[in-house]
Parts: sequence; C-alpha cells; structure tokens
Amino acid sequence: MAQEIERKFLVISDTWKNNVSRRIHYRQGYLCGNAHSSIRVRVSDDAAHLNIKSATPGVRREEFEYPVPLHEAQRMLSVLCEGPLIEKTRHFVEHRGHTWEVDVFEGQNQGLVVAEIELSRDDETFERPDWIGEEVSHDLRYYNTSLVRHPYTRW
Repeated sequence: MAQEIERKFLVISDTWKNNVSRRIHYRQGYLCGNAHSSIRVRVSDDAAHLNIKSATPGVRREEFEYPVPLHEAQRMLSVLCEGPLIEKTRHFVEHRGHTWEVDVFEGQNQGLVVAEIELSRDDETFERPDWIGEEVSHDLRYYNTSLVRHPYTRW
C-alpha cells in the first residue's frame, strides 16, 4: 500500500519552460471509477502501467501502480476505456529542492496547464515558483477522472 501526498496548482506563466529537465508524453484512460476509487491505464513513451487510486478528495490518497505489457495497455486504451482519453506531456521542473510536474494537456483538454508537487508529509513546506497560481488540489474538476467526463474545452 502506498500513499500519495500531492498538491495541484494552475500555471500562470511560461517561465517554467526554462528549467525543464525532462519530459514524458502520456495517453491514459479510465477502465472504471466509483465513489471509492478509479482504475486507469497509462501509456508513456515506452512503458505502461495500471494505476488504482482512491477517490478521496484532497492532497492525500491511496495509490497502487503496476507495470503491464505496452501492447496490452494500448489495446485497453483503444477498446476498454471511456473517452476522450487524457493526453498530456509532463515536464519535470526542479525548484528549490522539489520536483514539480507540469502537465500540458492536449486534445479535449487543450489549454489546461497544471503543476503538481509530491510531498513526503501533509505539512511539508515548499517554495512556490513565480509561475504557480491558484491551488486546485480540492477542486474535483481538475482531477483526470473528471476531465474525461467534462473536458476542459467544454467548460
């Protein structure tokens, strides 16, 4: 069992682009979800995983992740997942001892850019970069499971 402590923010400028250390393109879809959890399949540039995450709103959630064969994950995305799929490029940005993950969404969620920071404790302090705006950790509209049902371009 693993717990994830993650805070999510809107991105208000492009200055983060100057400090990207690496990037990964993701395609992901949801196999199912209910009031307790969601199950997604995610394909990156060269790997695939099944992810099970608790549906608890907020910054702390249960999360389990398992590798799956890439060809099987691609088939799950095309046959089993509710659309539209989540497509995004994740950019990793180091800032004052923390790694920020900046997600630039594509497709039905184009125009949305959010940054996430994973923490080791709920009360861990961190410095916000100047390109970080409003915190949306508790706003369910920004959860990927919600973006499938209510894409950003339709808000």
